[in-house]
Amino acid sequence: MGASNMNWVQKLFSERTRETLAMRWFGLAKIPLLFYVGVSVTEISPERMVVHIPLRRRTKNHLGSMYFGALCAGADCAAGAFAMHLIKQQPKHISLVFKDFSAEFLKRAEGDVDFICNQGKEIAELVAKAVASDERVERQLEVIATVPTLSDEPVARFKLTLSLKAQK
Repeated sequence: MGASNMNWVQKLFSERTRETLAMRWFGLAKIPLLFYVGVSVTEISPERMVVHIPLRRRTKNHLGSMYFGALCAGADCAAGAFAMHLIKQQPKHISLVFKDFSAEFLKRAEGDVDFICNQGKEIAELVAKAVASDERVERQLEVIATVPTLSDEPVARFKLTLSLKAQK
């Protein structure tokens, strides 16, 4: 896409909308589960990304709360989409994987869930380190899940180790 076309797209859609569309397209093309659960970006700044998954038939468990698989997908998106957003701005191709994942489920998620990653600066530093190095670089990230319509208290906490490597 040429520079003038990209400027038109940037003027037409907010960064939040562009990131939501990019995530849904990526889900449709590469990871259908992300498309299926209806992930969207509700906030993006240099420090923070908030990803939203609605509670609906597709994401509910037998108790009427959000299924743990949908919760894990939301945590993956909050950290991964933030990294992908920064990687797209780099001249080098950088591969992204999660090395490990741990979850602490604190309460039932009985409403739409927001997944919050407040480590944008650390992710940006990790991306810069990956661009400058031929080695794989890693950092553990934390994602907090809340149900804002019910409370600001976390319903789950996730720890994911993001692993990046610039391709030759």
